[in-house]
Amino acid sequence: MDRVLAQLRLYEHPLLEFGAQAKGDAVEVIINFKNPAVPVHTYYFDLHPRDLDHPQFEWTFQRQLYDCLHDYLIEMFTRTPQNRAERQREGL
Repeated sequence: MDRVLAQLRLYEHPLLEFGAQAKGDAVEVIINFKNPAVPVHTYYFDLHPRDLDHPQFEWTFQRQLYDCLHDYLIEMFTRTPQNRAERQREGL
C-alpha cells in the first residue's frame, strides 16, 4: 500500500485526483474527477501482489495508470456513434 501511495504522490493532474485503499491482498487504485460540472463515476482498478512485486514496478504502474486513464475518459462519453438507436431517434 505504501509503495502505491508513494507512486501516486509523483502524479498531479488538474482534473483528476488519485488515491488507493487495501482490497484483500491487493491494492485498489482510485481515480476521481475533481469538481465535475456534470457528475461522473469514480474509476477503480486493482493492483495484485504480482504487480506490486514486479521488478519494474514503477514503469508497469505508470503504464497501467495511463491505460486506466484512457479507459476512464472514454467511459465518460454520453453519446458515441455506436448509439445507433439514439442517433435514429434524434435524427443524427
